[in-house]
Amino acid sequence: MKVYGKNVFNELKSDISSIKKVYLSKSFNDKEIISFIKENKISYTVTENKTMDKMVDGKHQGIIVVTNDYEYKDYKGMYSDKLVIMLDHLEDPHNFGAIIRTCEAAGVYSIIIPKDRGVSVNSTVMKTSAGALEHVNIAMVNNLNKTIDDFKKNGFFVYGADMNGHNYKDLDFSEKVLLVIGNEGKGMARLVREACDEIVSIPQYGKINSLNASVAAGIIVYGIVNR
Repeated sequence: MKVYGKNVFNELKSDISSIKKVYLSKSFNDKEIISFIKENKISYTVTENKTMDKMVDGKHQGIIVVTNDYEYKDYKGMYSDKLVIMLDHLEDPHNFGAIIRTCEAAGVYSIIIPKDRGVSVNSTVMKTSAGALEHVNIAMVNNLNKTIDDFKKNGFFVYGADMNGHNYKDLDFSEKVLLVIGNEGKGMARLVREACDEIVSIPQYGKINSLNASVAAGIIVYGIVNR
């Protein structure tokens, strides 16, 4: 996987073995990073900025890192958590990265995503999460409904975020919560929605009755954490 940016490189420094190669632009002038690369004998290539522009889809800041693919965790290891987030086929990597960042800031360290038809951990997600990905566990599952059922069997109450539900401010959330956030455009799939124990919503007072998925997740996550 190719990731990019100074902050991403600095996050990866703690595990040098994960860095396979580094590409630096000829104009890259961060002396601290260059010294670290040389001192630790990390393989690197200096190349044209235009060539690097074609390697990734984003502002690379003159540094691209080839690293191991993300290692997803086993969701069964999340049963001891108090709050777990499930993303129902989220598509925008920027939303995913922002949710990871919000969760880490709120002290929530477990997120579940589906294997198909949704965003996975990629370079944009890593960049957007601004280092938070290193501290949050991501599990990828084949079937969301089966996973929901497994969490229920382990004492979790499942809340789904949707426009037509109970005001999250009025709820006395369960001790162990699995919170489902739906797709940016379609919301939760029908079967996933039906599997939820309760639907929660955020009161909205404007003319546009829609919130960005990552914003909605942040509001409800903090509402649960601060209960």
